[in-house]
Amino acid sequence: MGTHSKVTTPDILIVSRVFPPEPGGIQDYVYNRCLQDPQRAIALTASAPDTKNFDADQPFPIYRWFAPKFLHDFFARTGLWGGIIKQILYLIESWAIAIGLFFRYRYRYIEWFHGYDFPALLLLSYLLPIRYFIYLHGDDLLCSDRHPIIRALFTRTLQRAEGVICNSDFTCNYLKTRFQFTTPTYTINPTIRVEKFGGQTILDSAANLRAEVRKAHNIPDDAVVILSVGRLVRRKGFDRVIATLPQLLAQNLDVYYLICGRGAMESELKALVQQLGVEQRTIFAGYVPDDRLSSYYAACDLLAMPTFYDAEVKSIEGFGIVYLEAGFFGKPVIASRLGGVEDAVCHGENGLLVDPNSPTEFADSLLLLCQDKQLRTKLGRKGQEIASKQTPHRIIYQPLPL
Repeated sequence: MGTHSKVTTPDILIVSRVFPPEPGGIQDYVYNRCLQDPQRAIALTASAPDTKNFDADQPFPIYRWFAPKFLHDFFARTGLWGGIIKQILYLIESWAIAIGLFFRYRYRYIEWFHGYDFPALLLLSYLLPIRYFIYLHGDDLLCSDRHPIIRALFTRTLQRAEGVICNSDFTCNYLKTRFQFTTPTYTINPTIRVEKFGGQTILDSAANLRAEVRKAHNIPDDAVVILSVGRLVRRKGFDRVIATLPQLLAQNLDVYYLICGRGAMESELKALVQQLGVEQRTIFAGYVPDDRLSSYYAACDLLAMPTFYDAEVKSIEGFGIVYLEAGFFGKPVIASRLGGVEDAVCHGENGLLVDPNSPTEFADSLLLLCQDKQLRTKLGRKGQEIASKQTPHRIIYQPLPL
């Protein structure tokens, strides 16, 4: 941890498994929350590579529990049991360090930024004279609903909280239908962190960034570019976009598909591209760091992320920060009418929502946006307006003495 002269009386411990500089939507969500009250915040998170300089530059103290990459890789290889051991390890470490930080700062509140490891939070509430809030994102809520004992403990955790904060109305509604509790609930949508793109002024360079990426990938200036951003996992729907490319090309559209991300489905997606004969139209850009991702948003004409519920791994889109990021760059989106996506995408305003179980509806919507430049401009303009909205997290403290 670096020296933080601005922090005088921090009284909110903010706990999250993930945190910048590691990229990700939840990472930015937690970081944005810390920046709203830097004088009050103490961040507690897992260790990650190359964090020393980042941590020292922040206007609030950051503490990290031990979570080296080799352990993460080991847990990933060992499947279910590895996941259980990881859960127990994170639970113990976060609990122990949180106690130590209490005696250092005498913080009054804990904001627990995930449903995972909640037994540590519940135990802390009995051991320390603190009040707490718990944040839920979607998948963590599904995990807490799988076993009767876990479900009972999670319900108790909800009941003892001062407030429950959900990242979308979908998450909030699911929570209320599956668990019985009387604690106040709030919906606070994630917001984009424009600093990771270089700040608001990055839009002034959008034309140059667009030209650079298109030149690097041999994409004509007047071609229509579809973009998808995220981990290459099944529920993100990358294969559905690829499957639609032959239909778009059959309409004499000069269209290209840019994919930013890595993941378990990469080889399968590349095989599908070859099978459909669209190798010259599909570009796998691999992992793109935040400081370069702005160039890809600038280079595209629309973002397509037709996510769906993956019953095999019980995973669903709790929100989808990429939709707001695309909107920040004035790009329309096509998304599924599913999960928390409807909090980020308003049909006919900043994008088009489609039935996740209807390939025809998705293909028709994609064709419409590829053909109609005026509609893309209209939706993109509204997307910039929506992306600029923010909800202050301090509203959850209004019923409490500060």
